Formats: sequence, C-alpha cells, structure tokens
Amino acid sequence: MKRTHNCNELRKSDARSQANLIGWIDSVRDHGGILFIDLRDREGKTQLVFDPENKELVELFPKLKPESVVEAGGEVRERDDETANPNLPTGEVEVHVAALTIHNQSQTPPFPLDAEAEKVGEDLRLAHRYLDLRRPTNLNTLKLRHRACMAIREYFDDNDFLEIETPMLFKSTPEGAREFLVPSRLSPGKFYALPQSPQQYKQMLMVAGVERYYQLARCFRDEDLRADRQPEFTQIDLEMSFIDREDMYALIEGLLKKVWKKTLEVEIETPFLRMPFEEAMNRFGSDKPDMRFDLEVKDFSDTFRESDFKVFAGAVQGGGVVKAFNAKGLADLTQGELKHLEDTAKLLGAKGLAFIKSENGEWKSPILKFLSETEQDSLRTNLSVEDGDIVFFAAGEWESSCNILGRIRLESATLLEKRGILNRSSKDWKFLWVIDFPLMSHDEDQDRYVATHHPFTSPVSEDIQFLDSDPKKVRGQHYDIVLNGVELGGGSIRIHQPELQKKVFEDVLKIPADIVQSRFGYMLEAFSFGAPPHGGIALGLDRLVAILAERESIRDVIAFPKTQKGQELMTDSPGTATERQLRDLHVRSVLPEA
Repeated sequence: MKRTHNCNELRKSDARSQANLIGWIDSVRDHGGILFIDLRDREGKTQLVFDPENKELVELFPKLKPESVVEAGGEVRERDDETANPNLPTGEVEVHVAALTIHNQSQTPPFPLDAEAEKVGEDLRLAHRYLDLRRPTNLNTLKLRHRACMAIREYFDDNDFLEIETPMLFKSTPEGAREFLVPSRLSPGKFYALPQSPQQYKQMLMVAGVERYYQLARCFRDEDLRADRQPEFTQIDLEMSFIDREDMYALIEGLLKKVWKKTLEVEIETPFLRMPFEEAMNRFGSDKPDMRFDLEVKDFSDTFRESDFKVFAGAVQGGGVVKAFNAKGLADLTQGELKHLEDTAKLLGAKGLAFIKSENGEWKSPILKFLSETEQDSLRTNLSVEDGDIVFFAAGEWESSCNILGRIRLESATLLEKRGILNRSSKDWKFLWVIDFPLMSHDEDQDRYVATHHPFTSPVSEDIQFLDSDPKKVRGQHYDIVLNGVELGGGSIRIHQPELQKKVFEDVLKIPADIVQSRFGYMLEAFSFGAPPHGGIALGLDRLVAILAERESIRDVIAFPKTQKGQELMTDSPGTATERQLRDLHVRSVLPEA
C-alpha cells in the first residue's frame, strides 16, 4: 500500500472511495468488539473502524498499542449525525479497514502525548524530545516556524537579496559575550570561535559588492540561560549597501508585515512608532518598553530639589533624579506582594522602594511626614492620583532610577492583570522603533568608554564633532525593533570610512594599536579599497516565532533545545572527550576539584 491521503484530508465528498492512510495510533477504543482507532499524522486525525468479522484483523488487535505506526486501507464511509465528531475536520467520515500493516509496535510512552504532558517535568519531556514533538501543539509550532522562514525568504528574494552562508569557524573576539572555543588540530595551540553573529563577514560582503545579503544565521553564545536565551540560536541577519536608516525601517516593517500575514493572517499597521532611547527610558524605564499599557514614569526632580525629605533632595543635588509612577488600582497589594516589589528594586541596586498609598480618602506612607503640601499636590496633579492607587518612587543616578522603576512598572502590570484591572493581550501588537542610542557608555571599573552596542556603529553625523571632547554626547545610528516589551532585534548604519573606524578603535575605545591591527586590520584594509555606505540588522528568529506561537520560552519553538544548564538531554550533550581526541587537539582537560 501507499498513502493516498493524509489524516486530515478526507471529507464527506470522499465517501464510498478507497483510502490508504499511515501514521501513529493516537487512541484505541473497544466498543463491544468493534475496534475504533484514531490514526494521527502531522496533519491531523482520522477515525478507523475494524470489523470483528474480519478474523485476520482481529488477530492483530492485541498489537494495536498507542503510538504504534500502522498503515490501513479501506472504504471511506460517512458517519451518521449521532457519531460524527464536529471537533475534527475529518469528523464526518471514517475508514472501514480492510487491510492493515503494523510497521512498528510501540512501547508504552514515558508520559502521555496529550494536554496532560504539560504536567510532566520538562526534563523528562526533553530527554524524549522525539515523543514530545509528536504532540500537535509542538508540531504546529514547528510548522509555524517553517511558514515564517518561507515568508522571510520570499520577502528577501522579492527585494533582490542574496542568501549567503558565512563561516561557522571564526576568530575569537574576547571583548564581547563569552564565546564557544574550538581547538584547531592543524594549528596546535590555536582556537576558532563559533560566531556570536556574522557581523564582520557581512560587512566584508558589502565591501565585496554584494549590496544586499541575508541569511538565517546560526549563532552561538556561551552565557547564562533564561527564557529568551539559548547557547545556539538563529538570527534573521541582513546587510545592505547605499541605504540610510529610513530605508532600513521601511524594509523591516515590510518584512514583519509579510510574516504576520503569512503565518497568522493578521494585517499589522505600518509605519511603526519611533521613540528616542532617552524618551523610552524617561517614560517607561526601559529601552524595550511594553506599549500595551500606560503606567508612565514622570520626573519630579525639580519638585524635590529643596525637599525636607533628604533622600530625594540629596539625590537631585548630587546630579541624580527623582522619578515616580502611579500603579493605578494597586493600593490593595498584599504585604507579600509589596515585599516582592521591594526585593526586586533592591536586586537592581535600590536601598528600598518608597511608596504612597491612597486609600479611603487619605494617603499612607512612611515618607509622607517629610513631604510638603506643595510636593504632595505636584504628585497628585501630575500622576492623577485617586483612591485605590499607589505611587512608587526611585531616586538616584538617572539610568539606575529608570531601570528600577521600569522593572517595578512591569511587575505592577502583572499584579494588576491578576486583579483584572489591566489586560496585556498577546494579540495586541505594539511595534516600536527605539532609536538614537548613545554611541558610547563609560565603564567606571575600566575608566574608559565602551561601545554601547558594537564598535562598528556609525555616529550620527552632527555628533561626530564630540567624539574627542565628550563621547557620551554622541548618538549612534543604531535602531532596535521592539514588540510588546521584547527586543526582536537591533542593527545600525555602519562606519565605512577607515579613518573614522580607526579613530573609534584607538582614540575613543582606547584599544591598543597592535590589538586593533591583529583583530581588525583586515577590516581597515578592506575599507581602504572603496567600502560603500552600508547598514544592517539582526532579528531573533526564535523570539519572533515564540511571539507568533504565544509561547513564553524560545525553548518551545526550537526542535531540540538546551536546558538552563546548557544540556541537551536526549543525547546527553555535552559529553566527555577521549584521551586520544584531546591529545590530537593538543588540549588537556583540567577539572575543578569537587
């Protein structure tokens, strides 16, 4: 037999025809000697019926275990109204089996392959990932990822991009995130690094005259893991010549519009909102703000500059700020919830979390006695404080205060959502471009400037004059695309002039000239041979698909993900190397003492 239909294909119009199906037994039901089987493949299910009069089939009944692979052929018949299943696309028909082949009889799976699987420990499911992936919810996620990738490739092809693979074995650049090193057998004592991104290669493709490059690039970072991080991940990576930022905004908005349409049949509105980095931090305490709700942060530095509350006044007079936001409707938070918020603030460097509750017509707070009527009126007016509200404060250095209240804002939204006061719908798509990031940040520990993103980002032209005198004042031509509080990706217009790139390396970042030459000499030389103006961006494909699939973790949209310890449980990876392997690589394993 050969398959004539998949298990989601037969309809009433196929009644009285012959069909051959193949798949996995989803369930077995014995109704008084008549056996019913739901046969499942990646497309769906079809009900099979076995006649007890067929002795050859009856002999096979004991072997028909769930998850066994069988092939069945017979007549398609229409089910009557009482037995039809309206929840299945194939629910109006069934196949009366005349011939059956058991290709593989399954053992009892270690966990149920239905909704109950979610109650099973993740480690057990990952150790048997090939079973976990049989569940329709996971198969459908892989299909969604496939459709997204197809839409991406179609879009770039329509826009004259070339898909080009860049090397997986790269040169180590220790200044960035921790890398995976690969020892070289042919060059003893030397190492490749798995690429964190194809950044330098794709810029070389622009020098090579490719003009428009993209790839779905595999990237690697040896860093601590969480829901949106994996040691290996996939980027939608691209670079273009002869463009400015406006061209990039239009290109990516068109890409996301196509992906949403192809995968979800949703029309997203373009152009997207744009917001400078400083405004995003001031209003939402984050450079990737969730725009699905308000709870905006306001600055009260002028209000408290001469306050009797020395904590606030001292912060402002010391060059810092006082900021606050109103978590409307959250005054009824419990002591446990308040402690959680306080602990969260302390983890971010705060000494505590000042607050004012408005309950039963009066304000309540340990700091209230220090605040003048004028200061209280300013808070009441600017934050629209009403009964049932609670105001949270942060005082100190600008960026730290923004970050603290940005995190408390998100935690407050979660608490308000539990109370039914606020709704952050996963289908409320709030796209945002965050732009005009500072090109440089000052590293207090090293007492030098470091690139806020990477050293290849071009300064905003009117700010180049400040590179020598005040690097922190220089804005970069960088842009992040953000959706519902998640950074989907980021990129920039690049430096393409060798003199400017060398100046950034040596004069601003203070990288010694010999180090610049050894690590980036080829790049400076390439730029001297006519490098075009160019820019690019990389979007996290895994994050993108997780949002489309409404999954909280990118592990759920990767076929074979790693655990938070970086392990792949199905194959028990990573593993040890043999002495011979280590000897051939001129590497010695030195394990830490237990």
